[in-house]
Amino acid sequence: MSSVPGVDHPAEQTEAEVRLAGSNVAVSARVEVVHEGVISVRPSAGEYVADTVVQPGDPVEVFWKGDDGYRALPADVLDVQQGAVVRWRLTVTGPAEHSQRRAAVRGQVTVPVQATYGGVDLEGKTLDVSEAGIRAQFEGFGLAPEAGTTLALTIAFEDGPLRTRAEVIRLQTRATRWIMSIRFVDIPEREQDRVRRRVFQALREERARLAD
Repeated sequence: MSSVPGVDHPAEQTEAEVRLAGSNVAVSARVEVVHEGVISVRPSAGEYVADTVVQPGDPVEVFWKGDDGYRALPADVLDVQQGAVVRWRLTVTGPAEHSQRRAAVRGQVTVPVQATYGGVDLEGKTLDVSEAGIRAQFEGFGLAPEAGTTLALTIAFEDGPLRTRAEVIRLQTRATRWIMSIRFVDIPEREQDRVRRRVFQALREERARLAD
């Protein structure tokens, strides 16, 4: 297998996104080491801190920006190192390819959010945001929505509310709180741009905190 950094795999000490295959769960990460088909990444601080996002054996996709555009390769999770510093080791399972789909970078953004379905209004806050969707925590009320449930979503960004249709991808219950991964549905490009700007602002703020 060839091993050209930035082409066949993300280069070391660059940013990439790890997406759980077949889901909307995606985490930005720092690529630390690439060696003999194994990629070691450090998930961004603050993302999914209390969750077991991936487990050994899970299939994932790794996205990064190369010189010729976005690229992606398939991998399996080899192991997950917990503790003060979380690291994931990924085993490459296939060749890298040019990706028409831009990686939806996710940032830790906490703002009020309301979700409406079946006449029920849920109030909560976002935990992280990308142009493709959000992960949010709600105060549970009534029957929890199942995966595939369509929502009317209102996110109270600082520069004005974002209103869009959305779909529940995954739900976790913690006592009276529900943590939902939610995918935007038919969100206009101008709104995607607005979300993207807010995400990159959050990433810049996070890097500044880490540098202090």
